[in-house]
Amino acid sequence: MTEKIIDGTNAIMGRLSTSVAKELLLGNKVRIIKAEKIILTGDRHQIVNDYLERRRRGSPHHGPFFPTRPDAIVRRCIRGMLPYKTNKGRNAFKNLRVSIGGEGGERIAQKKVKTKYVTVGKVAESLGWRNDQ
Repeated sequence: MTEKIIDGTNAIMGRLSTSVAKELLLGNKVRIIKAEKIILTGDRHQIVNDYLERRRRGSPHHGPFFPTRPDAIVRRCIRGMLPYKTNKGRNAFKNLRVSIGGEGGERIAQKKVKTKYVTVGKVAESLGWRNDQ
């Protein structure tokens, strides 16, 4: 079992999440650093409104509970791509570590984004996360 360290700077969240989910299902450990710099493509206001709607949905006591921190948002996205209700998916999800900031890491080959985008950190700030670093 190997551990991959992935730098999330300018990585598109959906593409990053699918490749990480595949690695986890193969039994590898994956650590993502700089989660706040992962990007979501599309109109900033529409993305923020979608995440605010997810945050407001349900009851604050009974859920569903949606995270506000960038690392937890990325974890939740990857969890959605795993069969997390089965033993295989739960064990794969335990091998995932996501952190804010960090040094080093393997850069995934990224093309320059030529469309509108917003970082996960900016989305998290609009949800109420305070970056106290």
